[in-house]
Amino acid sequence: MRTRVKICGITRPEDGRQAALLGADAIGLVFVPASARHVELDAAAEIIAALPPLVSVVALFLDPQPAEVEQVVARLPVDLLQFHGSEPPEFCRAFGRRYLKALAMGEGSADPISQARRYPDAAGFLLDSHAAGELGGSGRAFDWSRVPELPRPLVLAGGLGPDNVAAAIRRCRPYGVDVSSGVEAGKGIKEAGRMAAFLNEVRRVDSE
Repeated sequence: MRTRVKICGITRPEDGRQAALLGADAIGLVFVPASARHVELDAAAEIIAALPPLVSVVALFLDPQPAEVEQVVARLPVDLLQFHGSEPPEFCRAFGRRYLKALAMGEGSADPISQARRYPDAAGFLLDSHAAGELGGSGRAFDWSRVPELPRPLVLAGGLGPDNVAAAIRRCRPYGVDVSSGVEAGKGIKEAGRMAAFLNEVRRVDSE
């Protein structure tokens, strides 16, 4: 199976386009004001307009107000919503879009299987190294031996980069991997060479 790749925290049109041309399946746009990778609606529209076709756009939220999500959905052609906080399942499904639910794997987090059971209609689950209530993007990995069998496709995140993504895929066999800080020159500024190296490592391990 080919491992899908999402490059998250895109803040510039040129970075989104470069990620897509290098082979990323999806990009992530962060709509969390407290994040260093936050994008406003106008900037997000410019990023999406720069993308070639057949690239998915994921909009990421952390415990937003309903109006915040509704504004993004009304304005932008996003393909998936990603909820990274403690949003209940009825909130996640309220916007007429498929969604990913992030599950916290950091210190003090609840059992991921019990977390996942609350979201039977999620398109998939993203496992990240953040603790409950945090956004992620810290560059820290979590203990991959804790990755459980889940009822939906698994996207692995948290501290991934060109140097460890192959080992992560071998260990966990996820449906997809998600990278942000691991391919950056600075927060929100992606580096083409690191994105290329990351994607090449994914292809290499997939071909083994």
